[in-house]
Amino acid sequence: MSESLTADLSHKRVLKIAIPIVLANVTVPILGAVDTGVVGQMGSAAPIGAVGIGAIILTAVYWVFGFLRMGTTGMTAQALGAGNTGEVAALLTRALLIGLGGGFALIFLQAFLFWGAFLIAPASPEVEGLAREYLVIRIWSAPAAIGLYGITGWLIAQERTRAVLILQLWMNGLNIGLDLWFVMGLGWGVSGVAFATFLAEWSGFALGLYLCRAAFRQPDWRDWARVFDRVILRRMAAVNSDILLRSLMLQTLFVSFLFYGANYGDTTLAANQILLQFLHITAYAMDGFAFGAETLVGQAIGARDRRALRRSAFLSSIWGGAIVIVLALIFALFGGAIIDVMTNAPDVRIEARGYLIWMILAPLVGWAPWMLDGIFIGATQTRDLRNMMAVSFAIYGLALVAFLPLFENHGLWAALLVSFVARGATLALRYPALEARV
Repeated sequence: MSESLTADLSHKRVLKIAIPIVLANVTVPILGAVDTGVVGQMGSAAPIGAVGIGAIILTAVYWVFGFLRMGTTGMTAQALGAGNTGEVAALLTRALLIGLGGGFALIFLQAFLFWGAFLIAPASPEVEGLAREYLVIRIWSAPAAIGLYGITGWLIAQERTRAVLILQLWMNGLNIGLDLWFVMGLGWGVSGVAFATFLAEWSGFALGLYLCRAAFRQPDWRDWARVFDRVILRRMAAVNSDILLRSLMLQTLFVSFLFYGANYGDTTLAANQILLQFLHITAYAMDGFAFGAETLVGQAIGARDRRALRRSAFLSSIWGGAIVIVLALIFALFGGAIIDVMTNAPDVRIEARGYLIWMILAPLVGWAPWMLDGIFIGATQTRDLRNMMAVSFAIYGLALVAFLPLFENHGLWAALLVSFVARGATLALRYPALEARV
């Protein structure tokens, strides 16, 4: 496995992993636009707000289980690199059990979750009523939605990103079609959008199981002694908890960014929200190459091949670097036009243009942390990810204290980019130790 892995490492292999992920990510904002568009035809603002806030609540809740995708990718890639096909199958079973268990727990706790969500983000009685109507339908597909994290991570680890693309196209395509039928055809309103997503997620879960059918041909997927091996379960728990803590800190950083931006008025807050979409675009593009690093680095670690590890990190990072340079150029040349598409408010357009320089810099300084995240996830060196995120979070706090009084919103953007630099630099300092472990 080690020799073939090293010999097959090429630019073509990296692109074969990355491009389907980038294309799959393109479908995500399209689905969001259709969800908003169909309820927008109802002639009232309340349904739009209800679908928006309902989707945000569930996205935030499901996001807590994002560790399942990343942890499954790293551990499965390592098992594959080691030639341990039995463990590859058992990992799928563990991921499915965690996903389904987490989803059913959310169904059981739904009343508490929705109460807490509306306590934090209150809405008008009409919007809240419609949002609850949306949430009580969609929550029943939570096991499928979270289980898909494990399925996706398992497929990515085996370089089966075309299967991930097929899965996304099916789910989002079906969701869009059902949106149009249920809302515009049958007049079901907000409930129609919720039912469309409910059906799309469960059908996507079924398709995901079919795409993983090779694992179910091996007896190891239901070898319960292997599946519930205490040593491996403890390792999974450590990896997943580290990723969860790292992600919580990262999410807290971005939430604090929005809160601080709100202090400078509605126009600045709106401008910041629009400019954050530039970061989302960058993340969608970079995911493919970061996932490629996760897969190839994980396989190299499993094969105990230091040369393959180094080449995997290098090739995926070269392509990630090329992407961020292209994005920075696009934002420099067409950033103003992109802002104009996102809003027709003249004051917001002018305000957002004033901070466009930070969007040109963001992909360039974000390249290192995005790629190193993928490398360390593939290597399952998640303690370093957690610890370096904590250091970066502290540096972000110090930057806020130093920059906000002097530069206000410019200082806020500077602090965010300083956190990117800190995360990339601290992980880079830990990379030699990662190689030394192989």
